[in-house]
Amino acid sequence: MKVFISADIEGTAGIVHWDEAERTHADWTEFRALMTAEVVAACEGARAAGATEVVLKDAHDSGRNLILDRLPDYVRIVRGWSGHPDAMMFGLDPGFAAAIYTGYHSKAGSEGNPLAHTSNMRISRLLLNGEVASEFTINALCAAGYGVPSIFLAGDAGICSEARAMVPGLKAVETLEGTGRAAISISPAWSRRLIREGVAEALSGDFAQVLPAQAERYELVIEFNNPTDAYRAGWYPGAYSHGPRAVAVKHADFAEILRALVFLKV
Repeated sequence: MKVFISADIEGTAGIVHWDEAERTHADWTEFRALMTAEVVAACEGARAAGATEVVLKDAHDSGRNLILDRLPDYVRIVRGWSGHPDAMMFGLDPGFAAAIYTGYHSKAGSEGNPLAHTSNMRISRLLLNGEVASEFTINALCAAGYGVPSIFLAGDAGICSEARAMVPGLKAVETLEGTGRAAISISPAWSRRLIREGVAEALSGDFAQVLPAQAERYELVIEFNNPTDAYRAGWYPGAYSHGPRAVAVKHADFAEILRALVFLKV
């Protein structure tokens, strides 16, 4: 059984400030260790449920956050960014039994995490078929395109609630809840225990049908903070204006939405 893990940092237990998430700050050293520990807990849970191989995408910022020497020997890791449209899910293919998400966070425009965002800080909101979308929204649909179910997520309370609603049957561990610029978090040790047990339970159940609903056609709208970013993105083939500072594209194939996102969001 092959399992895929997409690991972010802004939903890691205890995190509250950008200094803790950015590699240029001293605080990052502590929180990359906490991010790594949650990932290791997910790997251990997968192994306990019978996983023979775990492929891990370091999916935060530079893609070079996890402390490699702390990873189990049955793990393969994808570091950096290839430019492939799968982005935070790069390395996934139809041969995987399930996708797991750690350190995930609330979407741009929400108040569930002081570090809430979608993709990057140039985007004020990202909408898919009229609904404000998170990174999990995009990534779970990417996985579904390969027929791979998303079965477990650890992150802030906002993204856990969204993930459960989008993927009925998904199990989630709430690591923290944001209030303004503050966050109330469970302890890292407790988070690791819940992640380890939650992943093992999720993989031991009947998860084959745990897939998000897919649409016949998709409209992606990116609302930028700056109108100059919208102007530049508007030159993408097939893109069109969608109001002030916003650009949209439509396609029946979600893979083409992912392809467009690569070029529109930069």
